[in-house]
Amino acid sequence: MDVKNITIAQAKKDLKDKKYSSVELTNAYLERIKKLNPKLNAFITVTEDEALHMAKEADAKLAKGEDQALLGMPMALKDLFLTEGIKTTAASRVLDNYIPQYDATVVKKLKNAGAVILGKLNCDAWAHGSSGENSDFGPTKNPYDTSYVPGGSSSGSAASIAADMALFSMGTDTGGSIRLPASFCNVVGLKPTYGRVSRFGIVAMASSLDSIGHMTKTVEDNALILNCTAGTDINDGTTPSAEVKDYTKTLKKGVKGLKIGIPKEYFIEGLDPRIKELTEKALKTLEKQGAKLVEISLPHTKYATAVYYIIMPSEVSSNLARYDGIRYGNDRSRFGDEAKRRIMLGTFALSAGYYDAYYKKAMQVRTLLRKDFTEAFEKVDVMITPVSPTPPFKLGEKTSDPLEMYLSDIFTVTLNLTGNPGLSVPMGFIDGLPTGMQIIGPHFSEDLLYRVGYTYEQENPLYLKKTNL
Repeated sequence: MDVKNITIAQAKKDLKDKKYSSVELTNAYLERIKKLNPKLNAFITVTEDEALHMAKEADAKLAKGEDQALLGMPMALKDLFLTEGIKTTAASRVLDNYIPQYDATVVKKLKNAGAVILGKLNCDAWAHGSSGENSDFGPTKNPYDTSYVPGGSSSGSAASIAADMALFSMGTDTGGSIRLPASFCNVVGLKPTYGRVSRFGIVAMASSLDSIGHMTKTVEDNALILNCTAGTDINDGTTPSAEVKDYTKTLKKGVKGLKIGIPKEYFIEGLDPRIKELTEKALKTLEKQGAKLVEISLPHTKYATAVYYIIMPSEVSSNLARYDGIRYGNDRSRFGDEAKRRIMLGTFALSAGYYDAYYKKAMQVRTLLRKDFTEAFEKVDVMITPVSPTPPFKLGEKTSDPLEMYLSDIFTVTLNLTGNPGLSVPMGFIDGLPTGMQIIGPHFSEDLLYRVGYTYEQENPLYLKKTNL
Protein backbone atom coordinates (compact mmCIF):
# COMPACT_ATOMS: atom_id res chain seq x y z
CA MET A 1 0.00 0.00 0.00
CA ASP A 2 1.08 3.59 -0.65
CA VAL A 3 1.65 5.56 2.57
CA LYS A 4 2.82 8.80 0.92
CA ASN A 5 -0.24 10.94 1.56
CA ILE A 6 -1.45 9.36 4.79
CA THR A 7 -1.74 11.57 7.88
CA ILE A 8 -2.60 10.47 11.42
CA ALA A 9 -6.06 11.99 11.06
CA GLN A 10 -6.59 10.05 7.82
CA ALA A 11 -5.15 6.77 9.18
CA LYS A 12 -7.44 6.94 12.25
CA LYS A 13 -10.47 7.20 9.97
CA ASP A 14 -9.22 4.48 7.58
CA LEU A 15 -8.55 2.00 10.39
CA LYS A 16 -11.99 2.65 11.83
CA ASP A 17 -13.54 2.14 8.38
CA LYS A 18 -11.49 -1.08 7.93
CA LYS A 19 -9.84 0.16 4.73
CA TYR A 20 -6.68 -1.56 5.96
CA SER A 21 -5.36 -2.98 9.22
CA SER A 22 -2.63 -1.66 11.53
CA VAL A 23 -0.52 -4.70 10.53
CA GLU A 24 -0.85 -3.76 6.85
CA LEU A 25 0.00 -0.12 7.61
CA THR A 26 2.97 -1.14 9.78
CA ASN A 27 4.25 -3.51 7.10
CA ALA A 28 4.03 -0.74 4.51
CA TYR A 29 6.24 1.50 6.67
CA LEU A 30 8.67 -1.35 7.39
CA GLU A 31 9.00 -1.91 3.62
CA ARG A 32 9.76 1.81 3.11
CA ILE A 33 12.39 1.64 5.86
CA LYS A 34 14.04 -1.41 4.22
CA LYS A 35 14.05 0.37 0.86
CA LEU A 36 15.12 3.86 1.94
CA ASN A 37 17.21 3.53 5.10
CA PRO A 38 20.36 2.45 3.18
CA LYS A 39 20.12 5.80 1.30
CA LEU A 40 19.05 8.07 4.18
CA ASN A 41 20.43 6.44 7.36
CA ALA A 42 17.46 7.72 9.39
CA PHE A 43 17.10 4.64 11.64
CA ILE A 44 19.75 3.18 13.93
CA THR A 45 17.54 0.31 15.16
CA VAL A 46 14.45 -1.13 13.46
CA THR A 47 12.16 -3.11 15.78
CA GLU A 48 10.23 -5.11 13.19
CA ASP A 49 9.07 -7.97 15.45
CA GLU A 50 7.97 -5.66 18.28
CA ALA A 51 6.19 -3.34 15.81
CA LEU A 52 4.19 -6.17 14.21
CA HIS A 53 3.29 -7.53 17.67
CA MET A 54 2.02 -4.07 18.72
CA ALA A 55 0.11 -3.69 15.42
CA LYS A 56 -1.61 -7.08 15.95
CA GLU A 57 -2.65 -5.98 19.44
CA ALA A 58 -3.99 -2.72 17.98
CA ASP A 59 -6.02 -4.64 15.37
CA ALA A 60 -7.52 -6.83 18.10
CA LYS A 61 -8.60 -3.70 19.99
CA LEU A 62 -9.99 -2.10 16.82
CA ALA A 63 -11.99 -5.27 16.13
CA LYS A 64 -13.60 -4.91 19.56
CA GLY A 65 -14.49 -1.28 18.83
CA GLU A 66 -11.96 0.11 21.31
CA ASP A 67 -10.62 3.59 20.70
CA GLN A 68 -7.33 5.13 21.77
CA ALA A 69 -5.90 8.39 20.49
CA LEU A 70 -3.07 6.78 18.49
CA LEU A 71 -4.31 3.21 18.19
CA GLY A 72 -2.37 1.37 15.48
CA MET A 73 -0.30 4.41 14.39
CA PRO A 74 3.29 3.48 13.36
CA MET A 75 5.89 5.94 14.69
CA ALA A 76 9.57 6.16 15.62
CA LEU A 77 11.66 7.61 18.46
CA LYS A 78 14.88 9.62 18.45
CA ASP A 79 17.51 7.32 19.96
CA LEU A 80 17.63 9.42 23.14
CA PHE A 81 14.32 8.03 24.42
CA LEU A 82 14.76 5.10 26.82
CA THR A 83 12.86 2.04 25.64
CA GLU A 84 12.58 -1.02 27.87
CA GLY A 85 14.38 -3.97 26.28
CA ILE A 86 15.31 -2.00 23.14
CA LYS A 87 18.82 -0.64 22.60
CA THR A 88 19.23 3.12 23.26
CA THR A 89 22.55 4.55 22.05
CA ALA A 90 22.12 8.36 21.92
CA ALA A 91 23.91 7.79 18.55
CA SER A 92 27.17 7.36 20.48
CA ARG A 93 29.48 4.34 20.59
CA VAL A 94 29.82 4.99 24.33
CA LEU A 95 26.31 3.49 24.70
CA ASP A 96 26.76 0.94 21.92
CA ASN A 97 25.22 -1.93 23.90
CA TYR A 98 22.99 -0.12 26.42
CA ILE A 99 19.56 -1.70 26.86
CA PRO A 100 17.34 0.27 29.29
CA GLN A 101 15.30 -1.43 32.01
CA TYR A 102 12.34 0.97 31.69
CA ASP A 103 10.50 3.26 29.29
CA ALA A 104 10.71 7.05 29.29
CA THR A 105 7.46 8.67 30.49
CA VAL A 106 6.68 9.84 26.94
CA VAL A 107 7.21 6.32 25.56
CA LYS A 108 4.79 4.95 28.19
CA LYS A 109 2.22 7.60 27.23
CA LEU A 110 2.54 6.79 23.52
CA LYS A 111 2.18 3.06 24.21
CA ASN A 112 -0.86 3.75 26.38
CA ALA A 113 -2.35 5.73 23.47
CA GLY A 114 -1.90 2.68 21.21
CA ALA A 115 1.09 3.80 19.08
CA VAL A 116 3.20 1.21 17.24
CA ILE A 117 6.99 1.69 17.63
CA LEU A 118 8.94 1.03 14.41
CA GLY A 119 12.38 1.73 15.88
CA LYS A 120 14.97 4.24 17.05
CA LEU A 121 16.14 7.16 14.95
CA ASN A 122 19.58 8.53 14.15
CA CYS A 123 20.70 11.89 15.56
CA ASP A 124 23.85 13.83 16.33
CA ALA A 125 25.59 11.91 19.14
CA TRP A 126 24.21 13.04 22.53
CA ALA A 127 22.08 15.52 20.48
CA HIS A 128 25.19 17.67 19.93
CA GLY A 129 24.80 19.21 16.51
CA SER A 130 22.81 21.17 13.96
CA SER A 131 23.27 18.98 10.89
CA GLY A 132 22.93 15.27 11.73
CA GLU A 133 26.60 14.71 10.82
CA ASN A 134 27.91 14.08 14.36
CA SER A 135 26.35 10.61 14.75
CA ASP A 136 28.76 7.76 15.49
CA PHE A 137 26.54 5.69 13.16
CA GLY A 138 27.08 7.96 10.14
CA PRO A 139 25.22 11.07 8.96
CA THR A 140 21.52 11.17 8.10
CA LYS A 141 20.79 12.49 4.58
CA ASN A 142 18.12 14.99 3.49
CA PRO A 143 15.32 13.13 1.61
CA TYR A 144 14.84 16.09 -0.76
CA ASP A 145 18.50 15.88 -1.85
CA THR A 146 20.81 13.31 -0.28
CA SER A 147 23.89 15.49 -0.81
CA TYR A 148 22.46 17.94 1.76
CA VAL A 149 22.03 17.77 5.55
CA PRO A 150 18.56 17.20 7.06
CA GLY A 151 19.34 19.46 10.04
CA GLY A 152 20.08 18.32 13.59
CA SER A 153 20.20 17.07 16.11
CA SER A 154 16.87 15.25 15.49
CA SER A 155 17.99 14.38 11.96
CA GLY A 156 16.43 10.92 11.68
CA SER A 157 13.19 12.20 13.22
CA ALA A 158 12.74 14.74 10.40
CA ALA A 159 14.08 12.59 7.55
CA SER A 160 11.85 9.65 8.50
CA ILE A 161 8.68 11.77 8.22
CA ALA A 162 9.76 13.57 5.04
CA ALA A 163 10.47 10.17 3.41
CA ASP A 164 7.22 8.57 4.72
CA MET A 165 9.09 5.99 6.84
CA ALA A 166 6.77 6.65 9.83
CA LEU A 167 3.51 8.49 10.51
CA PHE A 168 5.11 10.67 13.19
CA SER A 169 8.33 10.84 15.17
CA MET A 170 9.56 12.05 18.53
CA GLY A 171 12.56 14.33 18.97
CA THR A 172 14.25 16.63 21.46
CA ASP A 173 15.03 20.35 21.16
CA THR A 174 17.78 21.97 23.25
CA GLY A 175 18.72 24.79 20.87
CA GLY A 176 16.65 24.14 17.75
CA SER A 177 17.05 20.37 17.35
CA ILE A 178 13.41 19.81 16.34
CA ARG A 179 12.68 23.12 14.61
CA LEU A 180 15.78 23.22 12.39
CA PRO A 181 15.44 19.68 10.93
CA ALA A 182 11.67 20.21 10.55
CA SER A 183 12.45 23.34 8.51
CA PHE A 184 15.12 21.56 6.41
CA CYS A 185 12.84 18.55 5.69
CA ASN A 186 9.43 20.20 4.99
CA VAL A 187 7.69 18.81 8.09
CA VAL A 188 5.93 20.36 11.10
CA GLY A 189 8.02 20.38 14.29
CA LEU A 190 7.08 21.52 17.79
CA LYS A 191 9.35 22.60 20.61
CA PRO A 192 6.81 22.88 23.45
CA THR A 193 7.02 25.17 26.48
CA TYR A 194 9.80 24.02 28.81
CA GLY A 195 8.31 21.34 31.11
CA ARG A 196 5.12 20.87 29.05
CA VAL A 197 6.29 17.32 28.19
CA SER A 198 8.19 15.16 30.69
CA ARG A 199 11.95 14.73 30.25
CA PHE A 200 12.07 11.63 32.49
CA GLY A 201 13.81 8.71 30.81
CA ILE A 202 15.37 10.77 28.01
CA VAL A 203 19.16 11.02 27.77
CA ALA A 204 19.83 14.53 29.10
CA MET A 205 21.83 17.06 27.14
CA ALA A 206 21.36 20.37 28.99
CA SER A 207 18.70 19.99 31.67
CA SER A 208 17.46 23.60 31.87
CA LEU A 209 17.14 23.82 28.07
CA ASP A 210 15.90 20.39 26.93
CA SER A 211 12.36 20.22 25.52
CA ILE A 212 10.64 17.06 24.31
CA GLY A 213 8.62 17.42 21.12
CA HIS A 214 7.71 15.78 17.84
CA MET A 215 7.45 15.98 14.07
CA THR A 216 4.49 15.30 11.79
CA LYS A 217 3.33 15.95 8.23
CA THR A 218 0.57 18.37 9.23
CA VAL A 219 -0.29 20.83 12.00
CA GLU A 220 -3.41 18.86 12.95
CA ASP A 221 -1.35 15.67 13.39
CA ASN A 222 1.09 17.62 15.56
CA ALA A 223 -1.72 18.76 17.86
CA LEU A 224 -3.00 15.16 18.15
CA ILE A 225 0.40 14.02 19.48
CA LEU A 226 0.71 16.81 22.06
CA ASN A 227 -2.72 15.81 23.39
CA CYS A 228 -1.11 12.48 24.36
CA THR A 229 2.35 13.55 25.57
CA ALA A 230 1.73 16.80 27.52
CA GLY A 231 1.16 16.88 31.28
CA THR A 232 2.68 16.58 34.72
CA ASP A 233 4.98 13.74 35.73
CA ILE A 234 5.87 12.82 39.30
CA ASN A 235 9.34 11.83 38.03
CA ASP A 236 10.06 15.25 36.49
CA GLY A 237 9.82 18.21 38.85
CA THR A 238 9.95 20.68 35.94
CA THR A 239 6.51 19.60 34.62
CA PRO A 240 4.01 22.14 36.00
CA SER A 241 0.34 21.46 36.69
CA ALA A 242 -0.77 23.79 33.86
CA GLU A 243 -3.93 22.50 32.19
CA VAL A 244 -3.48 20.15 29.22
CA LYS A 245 -5.86 21.46 26.58
CA ASP A 246 -7.35 19.65 23.63
CA TYR A 247 -4.91 21.19 21.17
CA THR A 248 -7.10 20.34 18.17
CA LYS A 249 -10.08 22.28 19.51
CA THR A 250 -9.21 25.80 18.29
CA LEU A 251 -7.27 24.79 15.15
CA LYS A 252 -9.86 26.16 12.75
CA LYS A 253 -10.60 29.45 14.51
CA GLY A 254 -8.47 31.44 12.07
CA VAL A 255 -6.22 34.40 12.80
CA LYS A 256 -8.65 37.30 12.42
CA GLY A 257 -7.79 39.98 14.98
CA LEU A 258 -4.56 38.31 16.14
CA LYS A 259 -1.51 40.55 16.47
CA ILE A 260 1.61 38.98 14.96
CA GLY A 261 4.91 40.46 16.13
CA ILE A 262 7.83 40.72 13.70
CA PRO A 263 11.01 41.04 15.81
CA LYS A 264 13.41 43.27 13.88
CA GLU A 265 16.45 41.51 15.41
CA TYR A 266 15.60 38.36 13.41
CA PHE A 267 15.78 40.14 10.04
CA ILE A 268 19.45 41.00 10.15
CA GLU A 269 22.51 40.97 7.92
CA GLY A 270 23.46 37.36 7.26
CA LEU A 271 19.85 36.28 6.68
CA ASP A 272 19.60 34.77 3.21
CA PRO A 273 17.49 37.26 1.18
CA ARG A 274 15.43 34.37 -0.28
CA ILE A 275 14.43 33.28 3.23
CA LYS A 276 13.57 36.88 4.12
CA GLU A 277 11.38 37.07 1.03
CA LEU A 278 9.57 33.78 1.81
CA THR A 279 8.97 34.89 5.43
CA GLU A 280 7.52 38.23 4.29
CA LYS A 281 5.28 36.37 1.83
CA ALA A 282 4.06 34.06 4.64
CA LEU A 283 3.31 37.09 6.83
CA LYS A 284 1.30 38.68 4.01
CA THR A 285 -0.71 35.43 3.67
CA LEU A 286 -1.64 35.64 7.37
CA GLU A 287 -2.37 39.36 7.07
CA LYS A 288 -4.84 38.56 4.26
CA GLN A 289 -6.55 36.14 6.66
CA GLY A 290 -7.16 39.01 9.10
CA ALA A 291 -4.04 39.07 11.31
CA LYS A 292 -2.41 42.40 12.16
CA LEU A 293 1.38 42.69 11.68
CA VAL A 294 3.31 44.64 14.32
CA GLU A 295 7.05 45.35 14.27
CA ILE A 296 8.58 44.70 17.69
CA SER A 297 12.00 44.62 19.31
CA LEU A 298 13.71 42.01 21.49
CA PRO A 299 16.76 44.11 22.37
CA HIS A 300 18.91 41.43 24.08
CA THR A 301 18.66 38.96 21.16
CA LYS A 302 22.23 39.73 20.05
CA TYR A 303 23.56 38.12 23.24
CA ALA A 304 21.49 34.93 22.99
CA THR A 305 23.94 32.76 21.05
CA ALA A 306 26.86 33.68 23.34
CA VAL A 307 24.73 33.03 26.44
CA TYR A 308 23.55 29.71 25.03
CA TYR A 309 27.09 28.52 24.27
CA ILE A 310 28.09 29.13 27.89
CA ILE A 311 25.04 27.64 29.63
CA MET A 312 24.58 24.63 27.32
CA PRO A 313 28.18 23.26 27.46
CA SER A 314 28.24 23.83 31.24
CA GLU A 315 25.19 21.59 31.64
CA VAL A 316 26.51 19.12 29.05
CA SER A 317 29.78 18.70 30.96
CA SER A 318 27.81 17.92 34.15
CA ASN A 319 25.42 15.49 32.40
CA LEU A 320 28.13 13.57 30.53
CA ALA A 321 30.16 13.05 33.72
CA ARG A 322 28.01 9.98 34.54
CA TYR A 323 29.30 8.09 31.48
CA ASP A 324 32.48 7.03 33.24
CA GLY A 325 32.58 3.43 32.02
CA ILE A 326 31.69 2.16 35.51
CA ARG A 327 27.99 3.02 35.87
CA TYR A 328 27.15 3.55 32.20
CA GLY A 329 28.71 3.03 28.85
CA ASN A 330 32.07 2.02 27.45
CA ASP A 331 35.44 3.70 27.56
CA ARG A 332 35.03 7.52 27.68
CA SER A 333 37.74 7.94 25.06
CA ARG A 334 34.99 6.95 22.61
CA PHE A 335 33.37 10.39 22.98
CA GLY A 336 33.41 12.14 19.60
CA ASP A 337 35.07 15.50 18.88
CA GLU A 338 31.90 17.56 19.43
CA ALA A 339 31.19 15.96 22.84
CA LYS A 340 34.81 16.58 23.90
CA ARG A 341 34.59 20.18 22.66
CA ARG A 342 31.46 20.83 24.73
CA ILE A 343 32.82 19.09 27.84
CA MET A 344 35.95 21.28 27.71
CA LEU A 345 33.98 24.51 27.10
CA GLY A 346 31.57 23.72 29.93
CA THR A 347 34.21 22.62 32.43
CA PHE A 348 36.13 25.83 31.74
CA ALA A 349 33.02 28.04 32.19
CA LEU A 350 32.22 26.36 35.53
CA SER A 351 35.78 26.28 36.89
CA ALA A 352 36.98 28.30 39.89
CA GLY A 353 37.92 31.82 38.85
CA TYR A 354 35.75 31.75 35.72
CA TYR A 355 32.30 30.87 37.11
CA ASP A 356 31.34 34.50 37.88
CA ALA A 357 32.78 35.87 34.64
CA TYR A 358 31.01 33.34 32.41
CA TYR A 359 28.25 31.11 33.82
CA LYS A 360 26.83 33.56 36.37
CA LYS A 361 26.91 36.45 33.88
CA ALA A 362 25.21 34.27 31.24
CA MET A 363 22.41 33.39 33.67
CA GLN A 364 21.86 37.10 34.39
CA VAL A 365 21.54 37.87 30.65
CA ARG A 366 19.17 34.88 30.31
CA THR A 367 16.85 36.70 32.75
CA LEU A 368 16.94 39.79 30.50
CA LEU A 369 16.03 37.67 27.46
CA ARG A 370 13.00 36.29 29.33
CA LYS A 371 12.00 39.85 30.24
CA ASP A 372 12.18 40.86 26.53
CA PHE A 373 9.68 38.12 25.64
CA THR A 374 7.34 38.85 28.55
CA GLU A 375 7.17 42.54 27.58
CA ALA A 376 6.73 41.75 23.87
CA PHE A 377 3.79 39.44 24.55
CA GLU A 378 1.99 42.29 26.28
CA LYS A 379 1.79 43.91 22.80
CA VAL A 380 1.34 40.91 20.47
CA ASP A 381 -0.25 37.43 20.55
CA VAL A 382 2.47 35.53 18.67
CA MET A 383 5.71 36.28 16.81
CA ILE A 384 6.91 34.95 13.48
CA THR A 385 10.56 34.60 12.41
CA PRO A 386 12.57 32.41 10.04
CA VAL A 387 13.79 29.12 11.59
CA SER A 388 17.22 29.25 9.97
CA PRO A 389 19.26 32.07 8.41
CA THR A 390 20.07 29.81 5.42
CA PRO A 391 18.52 26.99 3.41
CA PRO A 392 19.88 23.45 4.07
CA PHE A 393 23.63 23.22 3.46
CA LYS A 394 25.70 20.48 1.84
CA LEU A 395 27.03 17.52 3.79
CA GLY A 396 30.56 18.38 4.94
CA GLU A 397 30.16 22.10 4.20
CA LYS A 398 30.45 23.25 7.83
CA THR A 399 32.06 20.30 9.62
CA SER A 400 35.52 21.90 9.69
CA ASP A 401 34.20 25.15 11.24
CA PRO A 402 32.32 24.53 14.53
CA LEU A 403 31.52 28.24 14.97
CA GLU A 404 29.83 28.49 11.59
CA MET A 405 27.86 25.33 12.44
CA TYR A 406 26.77 26.84 15.79
CA LEU A 407 25.37 29.88 13.95
CA SER A 408 22.81 27.63 12.20
CA ASP A 409 20.85 27.87 15.47
CA ILE A 410 21.00 31.65 15.79
CA PHE A 411 17.18 32.06 15.46
CA THR A 412 16.24 29.05 17.60
CA VAL A 413 18.42 29.00 20.75
CA THR A 414 16.66 31.96 22.39
CA LEU A 415 13.45 29.97 22.97
CA ASN A 416 15.37 27.30 24.87
CA LEU A 417 16.82 30.02 27.10
CA THR A 418 13.41 31.63 27.73
CA GLY A 419 11.32 28.42 27.80
CA ASN A 420 8.80 29.68 25.20
CA PRO A 421 7.17 27.30 22.70
CA GLY A 422 8.06 27.40 19.00
CA LEU A 423 6.43 25.71 16.02
CA SER A 424 8.27 25.19 12.73
CA VAL A 425 5.89 25.07 9.75
CA PRO A 426 6.92 24.53 6.09
CA MET A 427 7.20 27.88 4.33
CA GLY A 428 8.55 27.19 0.85
CA PHE A 429 11.41 25.83 -1.25
CA ILE A 430 14.70 27.36 -2.37
CA ASP A 431 16.41 25.51 -5.24
CA GLY A 432 14.30 22.44 -4.44
CA LEU A 433 15.21 22.44 -0.73
CA PRO A 434 12.68 23.15 2.05
CA THR A 435 12.61 26.05 4.51
CA GLY A 436 10.36 26.76 7.49
CA MET A 437 8.97 29.64 9.49
CA GLN A 438 8.94 29.74 13.28
CA ILE A 439 5.79 30.69 15.18
CA ILE A 440 6.56 31.74 18.78
CA GLY A 441 4.09 32.22 21.62
CA PRO A 442 3.87 32.91 25.36
CA HIS A 443 4.39 30.00 27.74
CA PHE A 444 1.73 27.25 27.35
CA SER A 445 0.22 28.81 24.21
CA GLU A 446 0.76 25.77 21.96
CA ASP A 447 -2.93 25.85 20.98
CA LEU A 448 -2.45 29.38 19.61
CA LEU A 449 0.67 28.36 17.64
CA TYR A 450 -1.28 25.49 16.09
CA ARG A 451 -4.10 27.86 15.18
CA VAL A 452 -1.73 30.18 13.30
CA GLY A 453 0.17 27.28 11.74
CA TYR A 454 -3.03 25.55 10.60
CA THR A 455 -4.38 28.75 9.01
CA TYR A 456 -1.16 29.19 7.04
CA GLU A 457 -1.02 25.50 6.08
CA GLN A 458 -4.56 25.62 4.63
CA GLU A 459 -3.46 28.46 2.35
CA ASN A 460 -0.13 26.83 1.50
CA PRO A 461 -0.30 23.01 1.91
CA LEU A 462 3.40 22.34 1.31
CA TYR A 463 3.24 18.92 3.00
CA LEU A 464 1.76 17.67 -0.30
CA LYS A 465 5.07 18.40 -2.04
CA LYS A 466 6.77 15.02 -1.71
CA THR A 467 10.33 13.81 -2.18
CA ASN A 468 11.15 11.74 -5.27
CA LEU A 469 12.01 8.69 -3.13
